Amino acid sequence: MSERTIGRAVGALLLLAFVGYGGGSALVESGSGAVGTLSGVLDHQVRISAGALLMLINSVAVAGIGVLAFPVLKSRHEISAYAYLMGRAIEAVMLAAGVVFLLLVVPLAREWADAGAPDASVLEALGRVAKEGNRYSYQIAMIALGITGLLFCRVLLRERLVPAFMALWGLAGYAVFLAGAIAEVLGYGIGLALSVPGGLFEVALGVMLIARGFPAGRSLDRDGPAGDASPALR
Repeated sequence: MSERTIGRAVGALLLLAFVGYGGGSALVESGSGAVGTLSGVLDHQVRISAGALLMLINSVAVAGIGVLAFPVLKSRHEISAYAYLMGRAIEAVMLAAGVVFLLLVVPLAREWADAGAPDASVLEALGRVAKEGNRYSYQIAMIALGITGLLFCRVLLRERLVPAFMALWGLAGYAVFLAGAIAEVLGYGIGLALSVPGGLFEVALGVMLIARGFPAGRSLDRDGPAGDASPALR
């Protein structure tokens, strides 16, 4: 498979991940009522479950990005390639764990509907804990993305796999993104605002890669250019 084809596949997965998680989380929020409450969950169970499935599609896409990008990065900087693959795997797993937390509100809502007043208050508290579990899982995933995204963009810049301005945008965006995710874990609610530059970068990169892929010139059916089996460790 050529690097141009791989680039286009990576671009498609970047956009799929963005749409999947954004659309899925919107469905879940619209179906689960006010944050931290169980009221209305049973009336919108299908909507919540559909949103959760969309969010799981995002996890599959994220893992696919790491796997597809691995040979492209490995032929240029092996350490960054393995780090990026690991970071994307951690992101995918943590986002999937967050979806499990969200789905817990459905059985909790069933119990809440059948419970008396004392038990209902406990179940409401558990519902809020489930929502917080999703939030922390998401932020840990974003920390992994921010760290490995910096390594990814460093390779993009050094190897000129994308225009320099795009790689620099990614470096700045992921750095701000990482700061926002860490701030959220520490209790400062500024992560959403700081995620905008990095999020827009991933959308723009996805569109660009679909249009042009990575630069032609290498075929990953062989180990490096002209069959040279010596990966770069620079």
